[in-house]
Amino acid sequence: MSDTRRRVKVYTLNEERQWEDRGTGHVCCSEAASLTVTGEADGSVLLESRISPDTAYQKQQDTLIVWSEAENCDLALSFQEKAGCDEIWEKICQVQGKDPSVEITQDPVDESEEERFEDTPESGHLLELPPCEPERLEELAELVTSVLPSPVRREKLALALLSSGYIRKLLQLFRASEEADDRRGLQQLYQIVRGLLFLNKATLFEVMFSDDCIMDVVGCLEYEPALLQPKSHREFLTKTARFREVIPITDSELRQKIHQTYRVQYIQDIILPTQSVFEDNFLSTLSSFIFFNKVEIVSMLQEDEKFLTEVFAQLTDEATEDSKRRELVNFFKEFCAFSQTLQPQNRDAFFKTLANLGILPALEIGMEDVQVKAAATDIFSYLVEFSPSMVREFVMQEPQQCADVCWCVQDVLLINVVIKQMICDSDPELGGAVQLMGLLRTLIDPENMLAPASKTEKSEFLSFFYKYCMHVLTAPLLANTAEEDPDNFQTAQLLALILELLTFCVEHHSYHIKSYIMTRDLLRRVLTLMNSRHSFLALCALRFMRRIIGLKDEYYNRYIVKGNLFEPVINALLDNGTRYNLLNSAIIELFEFIRVEDIKSLIAHIVDNFTTALESIEYVQTFKGLKGRYEQEKERQSRGFSRSDLWTISDFFFFFFGLSVYIQFRHCWYLISVFT
Repeated sequence: MSDTRRRVKVYTLNEERQWEDRGTGHVCCSEAASLTVTGEADGSVLLESRISPDTAYQKQQDTLIVWSEAENCDLALSFQEKAGCDEIWEKICQVQGKDPSVEITQDPVDESEEERFEDTPESGHLLELPPCEPERLEELAELVTSVLPSPVRREKLALALLSSGYIRKLLQLFRASEEADDRRGLQQLYQIVRGLLFLNKATLFEVMFSDDCIMDVVGCLEYEPALLQPKSHREFLTKTARFREVIPITDSELRQKIHQTYRVQYIQDIILPTQSVFEDNFLSTLSSFIFFNKVEIVSMLQEDEKFLTEVFAQLTDEATEDSKRRELVNFFKEFCAFSQTLQPQNRDAFFKTLANLGILPALEIGMEDVQVKAAATDIFSYLVEFSPSMVREFVMQEPQQCADVCWCVQDVLLINVVIKQMICDSDPELGGAVQLMGLLRTLIDPENMLAPASKTEKSEFLSFFYKYCMHVLTAPLLANTAEEDPDNFQTAQLLALILELLTFCVEHHSYHIKSYIMTRDLLRRVLTLMNSRHSFLALCALRFMRRIIGLKDEYYNRYIVKGNLFEPVINALLDNGTRYNLLNSAIIELFEFIRVEDIKSLIAHIVDNFTTALESIEYVQTFKGLKGRYEQEKERQSRGFSRSDLWTISDFFFFFFGLSVYIQFRHCWYLISVFT
């Protein structure tokens, strides 16, 4: 059995200042003073790092060791057990000749700062803190502000605060000042506590964010001097943002970790200013604190099989009350959103757990409720991102499960619920409809059907989609093209999104979309939008036709010619007049493509039917070029057989003459053979 004490995850900090999971393995410290992590899956070396005497190693949250090896190379080891972290930390300190009781082995400073402070008498000692008394708060606030530019002094101040238990004394003073309504003292405490957060020290965070301290820290941050009245952050966290357990969480450590993470996230996102105002790495340790907390929460929930099993049991029980079902589905929605902060490996493990427990069938229950439907749609989108193939396999099984009530199959399909949710989005520009359109595109994209059975999967799923779902997707388009133009701007945005997806289908679904367009005369309906007052919608309609013509498919060409479908395009060009805009350029490009590619059937149709209307357009040579192509083809046809054609006939004559002689020769040879 492997030693779990030394089981670690290796993390590196990327350019976006986010921790990336490099893998899980076991760490050892060699005699050559090197840290080596061997992957538990394949035995590969995940990390090999020499313990340098000058490198500043930092121990955080009992199970983390963080350090930097180069200017842009930050590393972290996250231990499964505290004992393993302590063991490796002792070996690092032994190599560097440090006391293992310290939380950081070196002062992370540059040479200029070392030179500046090396002659200072007190530089080798802790900073002296003023007594924690109301009349000394201003002095303390100035001290905290003064050390922020210097990494050395920030470290010394942090050590001084920890060694004397100063933070808890400070928070006791806050409670006393609040009871006495000492507004000046409270505003000074705001500056002090805010400055302590910007010291960017994990050891301070562990004290400040502990259960008995964090609400007082939030309280200090309510008294910003620039405000006439203090904020109400504590009231929000204790009354408005109440923590509701859909299923009782018996693990007290997990519950405490969830509370802590939410409150620290609130401090970072709501209370503190935007990080861009400060230096790039300010509050990076706070971000790391939140990140590793989230990793731990997801891991603890995944490992608690009893909890998840009970949640799914209630979610799939049709007797569950509507209000309870809303809470359960919203729990999973928040859980899925929460998982997006994790690295791919952790996120995949999380969704695999949900899939194994049956999340997709569970989402089908209670779809009549608007809130449940909206939350289930969000969860569905996360699952599509995780495994499109798994979702495709599930949705294709739904009609079979509903065979006994086939009249309602198309209404209850999960994918159709998602499409309708997209259609009902009140404002596509806000992103909801765009996001859902993106997940539909992922589902029907042949590029991600690359498994060994991809051809079968592609054929079966596309047949399913066009049979059960496509009419739901195109319903708003057909409903809003029966008359002239959709007046509503939001409707126009929705139609533009649908046309974008249909254009994608034309490019990637040759057979299925072709049949759908021709049997429903879809292009004619789309081209009514060329008259739309919304120019972006007219361009979407034109782009749909352009993609069809770009295929150079004679079936499509005959369909366009037979339906006289160039008429709305040419009318739009003429109505646009002499305005040089995007619509004008796009239409000209369409006809130029037809000319360059010499699509004869379309050229003949355009010249035969629209020459008079187009002859006045002389600012481009496109239409003259089309007429020239047309006349060349007419001239070629009128000449009849060319010299090359005659030679071809002559060749045929000699071929058949020679074949006749050959046959007679073979026949004579046969007779000679018989008689001899």
